[in-house]
Amino acid sequence: MTGVLYGVGVGPGAPDLMTLRAARLIERAGVVAYPTLAGAASFARAIAADLIPADAQEIIMDVPMSVERAPAQAAYDQGAAEIAAALDAGRDVVCLCEGDPFFYGSFMYLFARLSGTYRVEIVPGVTSVTACAARARMPLAARNERLTVLPGPLPEDELRARIAGAESVVIMKVGRHLAKIKGVIDALGLTEGAVYVERATLPDEVVLPLADAPEKAPYFSMILLTKGADPWL
Repeated sequence: MTGVLYGVGVGPGAPDLMTLRAARLIERAGVVAYPTLAGAASFARAIAADLIPADAQEIIMDVPMSVERAPAQAAYDQGAAEIAAALDAGRDVVCLCEGDPFFYGSFMYLFARLSGTYRVEIVPGVTSVTACAARARMPLAARNERLTVLPGPLPEDELRARIAGAESVVIMKVGRHLAKIKGVIDALGLTEGAVYVERATLPDEVVLPLADAPEKAPYFSMILLTKGADPWL
């Protein structure tokens, strides 16, 4: 019999925001897989580090930082092959994913490659969106309000149009796009209702009104924006 692949969301950063189900799977894992970005340490592994058994086999997928899709696809192809070998040997594999596996999660690329052949179970996790909203003390949607989630790399014109037509907005993957995004929000006259959050739930977390945000933002940063009558301040 083949093993089971578990796509496990480990949450936004603070280890105690992992679910009980995620923690139990990790601490019993014989094989643990996770992505790294361009040779850097794995954030997902760092969140779960205290739970990973010392004798667990670790499958590392080093994903190049490139706008071209082919190098990253090759990394996931290789990772899927290594995971498949473990599954074929009858071993369960726990794949770690920051946040939630199916919300901008890297696990989706492995799911697409392996779910047609192997049994796959998904363990949801606390998303960065809900973590940032909690840390900013900023309700995102109520009653029949709509919440729009946008990636920061979108072209400026598309960001402007989508923000203008939205009620509450979450902008993810801010990073090097911060200046562009701030400019769009300011031009729309919405800066007062916007909050900047970086590294939510971690010791070096930053939560600021967007007007006071730093000039440079890390990859793990987000902007929350509401257009209600009562901005977060």
